[in-house]
Amino acid sequence: MDSQTAIDIGRQALWTALLIGSPVLLTGLVVGLLIGLLQALTQIQEQTVAFVPKIVAMVVVLSVALPWLITCMVQYATELIGGIPGRF
Repeated sequence: MDSQTAIDIGRQALWTALLIGSPVLLTGLVVGLLIGLLQALTQIQEQTVAFVPKIVAMVVVLSVALPWLITCMVQYATELIGGIPGRF
């Protein structure tokens, strides 16, 4: 295996990790911004008010996107393992 192959494998791994983590992280970001805006408008500065809705929204998105996430992970693992004979 040459260095370019190792770089390609690493790049694909990082891209897959970003793709898998992005729905949950973006949901947390959006809900956090909305709750922060609501807290700024009402001047309620309680930390737990922002935490619970974020966790609930992230769990909902994770449960909805889970089949797609598993498909992405299985596809990546299949390509990685299937490419072993040609890389060595």
